[in-house]
Amino acid sequence: MAALPFSTTCRHSNSSLHHNSKSSFTGFSQTNNIGHLFLIRKCSSRRAVRKLCVKNVASDKKQEQNDPLTEQGTLDKFIPDSASIAASIKYHAEFTPAFSPEKFELSKAFYATAESVRDSLIINWNATYEYYERMNVKQAYYMSMEYLQGRALLNAIGNLELSGPYSEALRKLGHNLENVANQEPDAALGNGGLGRLASCFLDSLATLNYPAWGYGLRYRYGLFKQLITKDGQEEVAESWLEMGNPWEILRNDVSYPVKFYGETTSRPDGSKEWIGGENILAFAYDVPIPGYKTKTTINLRLWSTKVTPEEFDLRAYNAGDHDKAYAALKNAEKICYVLYPGDESIEGKTLRLKQQYTLCSASLQDIIARFEKRSGKAIDWDSFPDKVVVQMNDTHPTLCIPELIRILMDDLLPRHVEIIRKIDEEFIHEIISEYGMNDLDLLDQKLRNMRILENIELPNSVVELINSSIEIPDTDTVEEIDVVDTDIKATEEKEEEAEAKEAEEEEEDDEDEVGKEEQEEDDGEEEPSVEEDTKSKPTWTFKVDSKQPAMVRMANLCVVGGFSVNGVAEIHSEIVKEEVFNDFYELWPDKFQNKTNGVTPRRWIRFCNPDLSKIITKWIGTEDWVTDLQKLAILGKFADNEDLQFEWMESKRRNKIKVASFIKERTGYDVSANAMFDVQVKRIHEYKRQLLNILGIVYRYKKMKEMSDDERKTSFVPRVCIFGGKAFATYVQAKRIVKFITDVGATINHDPDIGDLLKVVFVPDYNVSVAEMLIPGSELSQHISTAGMEASGTSNMKFAMNGCLLIGTLDGANVEIREEVGEDNFFLFGAHAHEISKLRKERSEGKFVADARFEEVKAYVRSGVFGSYNYQELMGSLEGNEGYGRADYFLVGKDFPSYLDCQDAVDKVYRDQKRWTRMSILNTAGSYKFSSDRTIHEYATHIWRIQPLLLP
Repeated sequence: MAALPFSTTCRHSNSSLHHNSKSSFTGFSQTNNIGHLFLIRKCSSRRAVRKLCVKNVASDKKQEQNDPLTEQGTLDKFIPDSASIAASIKYHAEFTPAFSPEKFELSKAFYATAESVRDSLIINWNATYEYYERMNVKQAYYMSMEYLQGRALLNAIGNLELSGPYSEALRKLGHNLENVANQEPDAALGNGGLGRLASCFLDSLATLNYPAWGYGLRYRYGLFKQLITKDGQEEVAESWLEMGNPWEILRNDVSYPVKFYGETTSRPDGSKEWIGGENILAFAYDVPIPGYKTKTTINLRLWSTKVTPEEFDLRAYNAGDHDKAYAALKNAEKICYVLYPGDESIEGKTLRLKQQYTLCSASLQDIIARFEKRSGKAIDWDSFPDKVVVQMNDTHPTLCIPELIRILMDDLLPRHVEIIRKIDEEFIHEIISEYGMNDLDLLDQKLRNMRILENIELPNSVVELINSSIEIPDTDTVEEIDVVDTDIKATEEKEEEAEAKEAEEEEEDDEDEVGKEEQEEDDGEEEPSVEEDTKSKPTWTFKVDSKQPAMVRMANLCVVGGFSVNGVAEIHSEIVKEEVFNDFYELWPDKFQNKTNGVTPRRWIRFCNPDLSKIITKWIGTEDWVTDLQKLAILGKFADNEDLQFEWMESKRRNKIKVASFIKERTGYDVSANAMFDVQVKRIHEYKRQLLNILGIVYRYKKMKEMSDDERKTSFVPRVCIFGGKAFATYVQAKRIVKFITDVGATINHDPDIGDLLKVVFVPDYNVSVAEMLIPGSELSQHISTAGMEASGTSNMKFAMNGCLLIGTLDGANVEIREEVGEDNFFLFGAHAHEISKLRKERSEGKFVADARFEEVKAYVRSGVFGSYNYQELMGSLEGNEGYGRADYFLVGKDFPSYLDCQDAVDKVYRDQKRWTRMSILNTAGSYKFSSDRTIHEYATHIWRIQPLLLP
C-alpha cells in the first residue's frame, strides 16, 4: 500500500482540543473495502496561512516490526473458582436487579451471569488502558459501520478460561450454562461479512495484544428481525436492547457535538465560521473486547445520538403541538435507530450520510481528545502520526478524510465541500504533473476517471494552467508553386463553400448563451474541445453534462486521501489494481496491497465446535493451535488414519443431530441426520446466486419425480438443503428469491414420494448464533457467486475450518482456500473472472445458447408446481439479451450446466464416506491460513506499524 498525505497549515482558535500547528494528512484505502487514515504533522508556533498541498510518500521507509506471534509473556492472574463465581452471580441477581426478586429464572440468570463476567472484564479493561496511557504507544483505531458480534457470554468466559467454573457455578444455582447463554440476544450491530470481519479483527487485536480501539454506532433496532411467512420475508424491528445490554457501559462524561446543514462564512482574519444548521450530541457506550488467554481487553466505543434538553420545545408541547415539540429529539435519535436505512428516497440517503458523518466526526474528536490527554500540557503535534492510525472498514467512513482536516484547520468548523474541492484541485495538479499537457485527450480521460468530483467544472487554476500551455500554431510557410487556371478555380470554389459554412455556424452560435458547450459526437463520448478565434490562441475546455448530477466519488476520495489501499483476497486485490482503480494503480503502484481476510478460530472452532476442538487437540498434541492456527496443518499427516476418521465422522454426526433438532425448533420441519447437510447461508443477493442453488434443487426434484422409488434411491444421495440470510428490505428481487425458496421447500417437504431423500429449509433470521449452530454440522457449503463479484467472503473460511467441503466458483477467498486445502478437495465449477465481461458481451449480442436443462427447469417453475405465485419477474431476469433486470447479468444460465455436473460429482464422492471424511480432515488442516490473527499481524506490520504491548 502507499500513502498520499495532505499537508495542511492551520491555525486553531482557543479550543481545548487544538493548538497552533502545521499538519500533513494521509488517508485511505478502498476495496470491499478497507481504508487507512493517517496523519503526519509538523508543528509551528507561529500563525500561518492555510494551504493544502499533496505529496506522495509511498516510498517512505517502513519501520521495523517485532513479530507478535512469536513473543511470549507471563500472566499473573487470579482464577476464581466456582464458589466465588456463584457468589458473584447471586450478588448481581440481588443488587444489580433488572428483574423481580422472587425468582431466579433463565433470563435473570443470564443478566446476573453476564454482569459477573463483566466485573472480571472491567478489571482487565481498566488495566489495559491504564498501561496504554502510561506507555503512550501508537494505537490503531478501527472505524466500521458494522460489528456483527453475536452473543458475548460464552466467548468472554472462554477467553477468560472460565468456562468450567461458570458451568459448575450455574449448576449449583440450578441452571445449565448452555441454557443460560441461549437467553442472550445477538447484538444487532451488523448484517453481513463486513461486520463479522470487524468483530473478528477486534478479537484478534486483543488476543495478539495490539493497542487498538474500535468505533461504531449503537443501532437501537438493528437491520431488522426476519420473519418467514407464506408471503416470504417480512421485517420487524430488532428488540435486542429492550431488556438492556449487560456488556455496555454508558460514558456520561464522553460526548461530542455533531452538526448538519447551515453554512460557512469567512471571518475578517480569513478563518471559517459555521452558522445555523442542526445540532446533535454523540454520546458513548463502551463494550469490552477480551483477548484469549491474555489480560488485554480492548474497547469498542459505540455512539448514540441525542439533543440537549434545551432543544425540546416546551412551549410547543404545552400548546398541543407535540410533533413540533420533540422534532429535534426525534431527528437526532433516528440517526442511530436502524442499520442501513432504506435509501430509495432523498430522506433515506440523507439519513445514511448523517450516520456516516456522525461516526466519523464523533470518533475523530474522541481520538484527538485522547491524543491531547495522553500528551499532557506540552502537546507535540509532530508526534501525532507516531501515535495514531485510523483504519476505515469499507468506504462508509470516507468523510473521515475531510473531517480530520476540518478539525485540525477550522477548530470544529465544518466546511467539507470546500475541503473536498481543495483536495480535488490539488489532486488534479498531481495528475497534470504526472501525465503532462502534451496529450490533452489522455489528460481528459485521466481526469474523468480519477477526479474526486464527478461532473463538476475544473477549478479555474487548472483551466488557466492548461490553456497557458497551449501554443499558438506557427504561420504556414509561403512557397511559390506553379498552378494552372483550373486548380485556382477549384480552390476558390472550396474556400467560398468553407466561408459560407463558417458564417452559418457563427450565426447559430450567436443564438446560444455565452459559454455553451459544443454538442458531443453521435457516439456520446465527451472529448476535450479546442476553440480558436481570430484574436486569441486555442483554448481547452472540460465538458460536464448538465443533465447529470454532480457527485463526490467517495471511493476516489478514499484512494487519494489514504496512504494505503488493500484488497481482501488475492483475486480481489488484482481486480482492484487492474480494473477498479487501474488509473490510480498506474499512478501509485506502491499504494496497493493485498490482505486476505481471516476469521477468529476462538469463536469459529474452539467455542462453537468444542467436540471437534477436542479431537484436533488430541491429534495435534497441543491446544496452542487456538492462537497459532498453522498447527492445524499437522492434521494433514493423519488424514488417512482410520481412528481419526472414525472420531471425525462421529463428531460430525453429533453436530448434525443438534442441527436437525434446531431446524425442527425454528421451522417445524423434520430432517434426517443421515442425509447430507448442504448449506448456503449468507446475505440474499443476486450475485451470491441463491437462485442458482434453488434452481439446481428444482431440477433435482423434477428428475426425482420422473423416476420410480427404487430409481430415486439409487440415483440420488439424500440431502437436506439449508438456506439462511436476509434480503434487504427494499431489494425486491432478493425478496422474490426468498419467497421462491420457501415455496419450493413447502412443496418438496410435503411430497410423500420424496420423503427424506430431499428437504429444503429456510432458517429465519440468520445471525451469528445461528451460524454457530449450523456450521459445525454442515457437510457441503455453497459459495457460488459470479466470479469476480465477491471481494473475499469469510463464511467459506469458517466452513472449511469445521471440516465442511466447499462447492464454489473461483471467486474471492475461494481461490486461496482451494490452493490451501488442495484442488482435489474442493468442488469447482463455473466461468472464471476474466471471462465474465466477454460472456456478458456475447449475451448482449444474442450469441448465448442456453443449456436444455436450464430451459427445462424454468418451464417447470412456470408450470405452477410450486404454487400460484407469479414468478415471471424472477424467471424473466434470466432471459433476454439486454435491459435492466434482464439478460441474466449474474450468469446463472451460463453456469447452470457446470453446476449440475459438479453436484453430480458431489453425490459420487459422498457415497464413499471414507474419501469424504479424508477430504473433510484436509479442509480443516488446510484452513490454517485463514485466521484473522494472521491478517491482523499483516495489517499491524505493513500498514498500521504498531507494536504489540503485553500487560505486565
